[in-house]
Amino acid sequence: MTGTLTPKGAATRQRIVEGAAAEIRERGIAVTTLDDVRARTGTSKSQLFHYFPEGKEELLLAVARYEADRVLSDQQPFLGDLTSWPAWYAWRDAVVARYLDQGQHCPLNLLVSQLGRSTPGAQAVVQALMRQWQSEIERGLRHMRDAGEVDPELDTDRAAAALLAGIQGGVVIMLSTGRITHLEAALDLTIENLRRGGPTGGRGLRVSRPETLA
Repeated sequence: MTGTLTPKGAATRQRIVEGAAAEIRERGIAVTTLDDVRARTGTSKSQLFHYFPEGKEELLLAVARYEADRVLSDQQPFLGDLTSWPAWYAWRDAVVARYLDQGQHCPLNLLVSQLGRSTPGAQAVVQALMRQWQSEIERGLRHMRDAGEVDPELDTDRAAAALLAGIQGGVVIMLSTGRITHLEAALDLTIENLRRGGPTGGRGLRVSRPETLA
């Protein structure tokens, strides 16, 4: 539907999504109803079902996309400009700050769980988020490799995948324990290893696929 909406219609739909996201963040997904969303956004029942004809599940999927976008937007402008070590450390601080601010309540995780992790819609949201996140990290690694700041033989795609996996692992532990130290360690040690692979260090993080032994 979003591709056929007028600018006014698109703005109304976005207002409903943002209002629903705020309601879920404040009240939790279990108790948030469509009536709560309507009251918060000042929309009628007919308006709500005009933009989300399949009801609450369709709205929750739209909110999940919105929350996924926020994961990346909260890391900007640093994530999009990983072209120097100060920029990498600024990005590191932005990631840590985001999850410290979020705490143990993760709206995206709750939404995906509610929708069902194996459903096509939920999987598409998570896959798109991880694909874009990894792509941004990989672009930064490629820039640093071309600038001679990391190991010239670094497999940037696999390094980006490993770094993202470390972040996600740290976030999962934080959601379970409330401790941010594992996320900080994953970021700090990876960046330090990458720096040691530069022109003044050793081999650093070598993540290219090893050759098959004869």
